[in-house]
Amino acid sequence: MPARASVDQPWQSRVAWGLGSLALFLVFWEVMALLIQHRHLPGPGLVFAAMMREFASGELTFHIGMTLYRVVVAFILAMLIGSAIGIAMGRSSRIDRIFDGWLILFLNLPALVIIFLCYVWLGFTEVAAITAVAVNKIPNVAVTVREGARSLSRDLDEMAHMYRFGWWKTLRHVTLPQLAPFFLAAARTGLSLVWKIVLVVELFGRSNGVGFQLNTYFQLFDVAMILAYALAFCIVIQLIEFGILQPLAARVNRWRR
Repeated sequence: MPARASVDQPWQSRVAWGLGSLALFLVFWEVMALLIQHRHLPGPGLVFAAMMREFASGELTFHIGMTLYRVVVAFILAMLIGSAIGIAMGRSSRIDRIFDGWLILFLNLPALVIIFLCYVWLGFTEVAAITAVAVNKIPNVAVTVREGARSLSRDLDEMAHMYRFGWWKTLRHVTLPQLAPFFLAAARTGLSLVWKIVLVVELFGRSNGVGFQLNTYFQLFDVAMILAYALAFCIVIQLIEFGILQPLAARVNRWRR
């Protein structure tokens, strides 16, 4: 019962606890910075000031916008392609047996290898960057959706067949609603993975974006600017999580209550 109550607590309470935890972290960070007194560990005030300077100059907005563009495009491609693969493998044991080895291979293939190959084969282009990110994420989506497709209700399938729904109506009204929690799980875990891979892609082969800026300031050993860009993009991702994904999760799981 206590666990259930914690899940169902109002959003105001969750926000309050989250802000309190963040404030505690900032206090801990400030105390450590004061104790160590080293330029490689700037306090939150210095990092926030650096963030505001970059925002005022327009650099922060531009580079975050470029990174967010790559994240969104790669994320959508990975979700569409990975979901299609997962549904096909979950619904057909023959397809699953044929391509399961492929899935395992790509799940275990290092992200750096895929990034390097995409840049070698496609050049240092936007297409190569987005392809590298999407290919790294597709297997994870496929695995999650495949498990959902395997657990679909046979009774509902038989009902759809008996009433002659057709493949499109069955997909829309029977299959996809049952897979919605699995899509959501793949999306929430995938978002954090995609943006981290995007930063690596930008570091190696792009001339803009947060990853490019992190590499630039790393070469200058400017820790304040590194943290400023990293935290700024973390804030953007958190806004997406709390503003889009969590409300969507509540809507999808409403029928379970």
